Amino acid sequence: MHTPGRSRARRLGVPLAVAALAVAAVCTVAVIRPWGAAPPAAPATAADEGAGVAASSPPAPLVIDDDARVLVFGDSWVYGSAASEPTLGFAYLLAGELGVETVVDGVRGSGYLKPGIDGPAYGERIAQLDETLDPDVIIVEGSINDRRLYPTGYRDAVTSAWDALQTRYPDAEIVILGPAPQVLPVQRATRAIDSDLAELAAARGWWYVSPIAEDWITDVNYLDVIDTTDVGNDHPSTAGHAYLAGRLADDLERLEQQPAVAADAP
Repeated sequence: MHTPGRSRARRLGVPLAVAALAVAAVCTVAVIRPWGAAPPAAPATAADEGAGVAASSPPAPLVIDDDARVLVFGDSWVYGSAASEPTLGFAYLLAGELGVETVVDGVRGSGYLKPGIDGPAYGERIAQLDETLDPDVIIVEGSINDRRLYPTGYRDAVTSAWDALQTRYPDAEIVILGPAPQVLPVQRATRAIDSDLAELAAARGWWYVSPIAEDWITDVNYLDVIDTTDVGNDHPSTAGHAYLAGRLADDLERLEQQPAVAADAP
C-alpha cells in the first residue's frame, strides 16, 4: 500500500525550484496519455464550517497502492495548458508526487456541458475511454468551462457522466476535484459549480476535494500560480502546476489516512 507522506514536505509556496524537481520526477515515473498508448488535517468536509466538501456519510479511506494506475480526467488544467511543456502539468507531476502511474486525459475548453477545443464534453469523452484501461483510482477535475452555461442541465450532465464513468470502471475509486479559480475573486457561477459537485459527490459516497474551500489560490499567491499573460490566458504557470500537484497529493494522502466509519456509527 502507498505510504502517505513518505517523501514530501508540506508546500508553503511555489518556488521555481519546485518545478525543476518536478521535471526530474516526471522522468522517473511512468506517465501516459490514453490516446498515446501532528496528524495532518483532512481536506475540508461539509461538516466543517464554511467548507466546500459535502459528506453526509464519510466515504471509506482512499487506497492508492504503490503500483496504482491513476486516471486524471479533466479540462485544460489537466491537459497542462500554460506549462512550458504540457507534461509539466499537475496531472503528470502527480505521478512523481505519489509514486504511481498516471494516465492523463485533459481536453482544453471542455466541461460537463461544454465541448472542448480538441474533444467533446465530459460525458461523450467518458464514453470514448478505453474499457481495458482498468484504473485503480480516477480523479475527475473541473470545470470552470461550464460557468457560462450553468445551471441549465448541469446536474443532469454531471449525473449522466458519473454514471457512465462508474459503469465503465466499476472497481475504480473515484475522487472528484472541484474547479480552481482562474481569476479572483472567485466567480459566482464557479462557486455554485463547486457546491453542486460537492453535494452530488457526497450523495454517492465519493471523496470531494475543493480547491476553493481550501484556498489553494488566494490574493497572496495568485501571481505565483496563475500565468495572466496572453500566452498563459489565466492558466497555471509551470511553477503553478507544480504547486497544484503538491496540494492535490497532500489531500489524497490525507484521504488515505481517514479512519473508516462503521455503517451504524453516529
